[in-house]
Amino acid sequence: MTDPTSAPSLREALGAPADPEFELVLPEGWVRRDVSPETERAMLDAARARLMEAHRPDLYGQLRAQLQESFEAMRRIGAIAHFGPEAGAPDSAFLPASLIASIRTPQPGATLAEEMAQRIREGATDLHGDRRFVRFQREATTRVGTERAVQTTVVYLTPVPGSRGSRALQLTAVITRGAEFPADDPALVLMQRLFDGCVATLRWDR
Repeated sequence: MTDPTSAPSLREALGAPADPEFELVLPEGWVRRDVSPETERAMLDAARARLMEAHRPDLYGQLRAQLQESFEAMRRIGAIAHFGPEAGAPDSAFLPASLIASIRTPQPGATLAEEMAQRIREGATDLHGDRRFVRFQREATTRVGTERAVQTTVVYLTPVPGSRGSRALQLTAVITRGAEFPADDPALVLMQRLFDGCVATLRWDR
């Protein structure tokens, strides 16, 4: 079976130029990864080793299911990269959060500029004065194991250079907290500022 993450995209098959690469300054201990099955297996192996070291092998089954679900979800949305702690990172790098990169195109009959303008009418803003980005967020209640939790999703959109406004890079940060913690909890606010700062460092490879 062909690995869908390594197969040429429709754009590449049609001879369209590849999107430029981009770089971000990441939190200490974080790295960029692809969404291939090889990366998924490597992350599972690293998680198993970490749990064995912590004498918690009982948690591996739960973590494996969560990681597999996460990779399946990323592939469904066409993610091109995700960011998180590398093996051996300090404990402070293991945040209850994730950052995913994907490419967004407008809905049929609309332009990307129109969609971004609609987001602004719905309450989205620029990134603290950086008008390259449209930033918006939402909250939803979910469950982590048997516990109720709240996920704050922060979405950042910026046009891909050279795409003539037809494609945008979407960076999505998802932060999970216990349902007992309020939206202005200092730890949550700090993580939001952390991701805002990371996204603001975006640089394209021309």
